[in-house]
Amino acid sequence: MPNVSFHFQRVTEIDKLHLASYPTYRILSLLELSLPLSRLRSICMAHRFLASEVSDLCVGKPPLSSLPATATVSDAIFALKRSGDINVGIWSCNHSDSVVAVNDVAPCRCIGKLCMVDVILYLCKEENLSRPVEALQTSVLDLLPKVKGQIRHLESNSSLLEAIDCILEGAQNLIIPIQATTRTNQRKNYLNKSSQSTINHNGNEFCWLTREDVIRFILNSIGVFSPISTFTIESLNIINTETLTVHYDDPAISTLPLINRSHLNQTSIAVINQDKTLIGEISPFALSCCDETIAAAISALSAGDLMAYIDYSGPPEDLVHLVKLRLQERNLTAMLDMVENYYDPSFSSSSSSDEEFGGGRNGGMGRSYPGRRSEAIVCNPWNTLMAVIVQMIAHRVSYTWVVREDYGLIGIVTFTEILTQFRSAIGSLNRCEEESTKLQ
Repeated sequence: MPNVSFHFQRVTEIDKLHLASYPTYRILSLLELSLPLSRLRSICMAHRFLASEVSDLCVGKPPLSSLPATATVSDAIFALKRSGDINVGIWSCNHSDSVVAVNDVAPCRCIGKLCMVDVILYLCKEENLSRPVEALQTSVLDLLPKVKGQIRHLESNSSLLEAIDCILEGAQNLIIPIQATTRTNQRKNYLNKSSQSTINHNGNEFCWLTREDVIRFILNSIGVFSPISTFTIESLNIINTETLTVHYDDPAISTLPLINRSHLNQTSIAVINQDKTLIGEISPFALSCCDETIAAAISALSAGDLMAYIDYSGPPEDLVHLVKLRLQERNLTAMLDMVENYYDPSFSSSSSSDEEFGGGRNGGMGRSYPGRRSEAIVCNPWNTLMAVIVQMIAHRVSYTWVVREDYGLIGIVTFTEILTQFRSAIGSLNRCEEESTKLQ
């Protein structure tokens, strides 16, 4: 029998926490081998990380907002304003008695997601600029991106490794079943009473996980990946030099294909001058914090003016006037009426119930998000991976621009490149775990 008390004198209180989730018989075997403490710590931390399940990332996650596949674009806008969420899930559910009788649980599947960017891109189509009211009555299915695999369902006991692989294969959101609480049930019942579009998944609740959620979780276990987190992003070769760019004076309407591409890839569009100096950005995340009338601004302004229009607290009055003037010149009466109704001064004195349903001029949807900005988040090639991750999470972005000291654009680093780096390192953790098993 090994002298366990003697060996554990070498283990600090912090090390004991790392050992807590490791099987006792394997700890005894490893201690008997007199492995260096650093090696023992690495093996136990690797085991703890590799044992993580997606349910560990769902703690405290609210149930996602959802709409039936029969909803309209107008319903989606209402749901976004009502919930304050960036995205709303579109669900296909069959709650017929025959199906429930056979399966006990009605089959509900999330078939896609919509955010304000999807609505804006749809309204910016030439045929919809002249008839926005009719366009808002279109089925949400017409707006869903025609890209397979963006939404993936996983069980709550799926491994973290499986979740990372799904994301690297192209999934933007992972749908995970969660335990409904009394509070969420009360919220759901309230929303059901106030909106005909809200759906019930036969008593089940779901949340979704994103790249940011996975990166945050990894950050809490960053010691497992030492010393990678201390390397510079340049040395790790994760700077992508193929960026989406637009010149400051280019028409904003010309950026629509770039907005769509950056939306699908969860990146952004760099706004540069003739010297390729980074001035700002037009990001899908910023647009998702706006209201539907931003489509009018995109159709009427330059890229530079659009940056000022979407920045923080709302558009300057002179730009609003310019948008109205250009809509009038193009005889886009219906879109002009939508903008004028939204920016009617009397609207600001509306009742509190109106604001509850998404009213207000600041940013649309009653939301004043820090994400509504055109200022680019930047880093330098010599910054460490750890510093870049912390910066991205602090600003709630999935990317950061890489620039020189004079703000000359070099490239971009996204969560995808970072997750790829960590996924490669996890392979080493697996080998470490296998090695520990062979040593016993």
